Amino acid sequence: MIEPPTAGSERLLKLRVNTTTGPVNLVSAYAPTLASNPHAKDQLDKLIGQISQNEDLFLLGDFNARVGTNHQVWPTCLGHHGIGKLNEISQRLLELCCAKRLCITKTYFKHKDKHRVSWMHPRSKKWHQLDLVVARRNRIQDVNSTRSYHSADCDTDHSLVISKVILKPKRLHHSKPKGLSKINIAHTGDAERTQEFISLVSDIRPADPEESAESRWHHLSSTIHKSAIQAYGIKKKEY
Repeated sequence: MIEPPTAGSERLLKLRVNTTTGPVNLVSAYAPTLASNPHAKDQLDKLIGQISQNEDLFLLGDFNARVGTNHQVWPTCLGHHGIGKLNEISQRLLELCCAKRLCITKTYFKHKDKHRVSWMHPRSKKWHQLDLVVARRNRIQDVNSTRSYHSADCDTDHSLVISKVILKPKRLHHSKPKGLSKINIAHTGDAERTQEFISLVSDIRPADPEESAESRWHHLSSTIHKSAIQAYGIKKKEY
């Protein structure tokens, strides 16, 4: 099910899709230029902060950012296959990615240079990597590929960028019920402790005969275990 788009503006739009693997948030972004109102640049940061960490997130769009190739400086958000030189606006994007645990998916795949760039400067005729797909760092293994397709007719001077993603259910961690304490069998040879255990077992009250066999067995076994723990003590863990 697709929820109505939110945060709608000419530069920012969020679409939340409820899938069988959980909610997926798609954010379409067109980054303001450096001369724009600085408050506009913070809108993306604010929008990301409103999305639960447990939900998938993909940022799509023209960020006007040349993220470069320096994986050593930005190891958590840049892969080994970036291209070009870092520009000023990309510093802000990379800082945002580090703070929000995001990564630039295009830099994680070894494609041909022409498939890593998406826009050609009209004067210099040099190609740059401006259009990006950004994902959560802990979900990068679900992204199979991100690359540019120059043959697509998109009525724009930017090339089409496609990211292939396989959405997988998140692992659920179920807490295991606490097991019974282990009896310290090293004390079973102690006659005094054994006599105490016999005395405790002798005092066990029988279960109600009207109860089921399973209920009566649970009552008997748990009471005997408690008596043994009381008489012989708990076995300490060995480290």
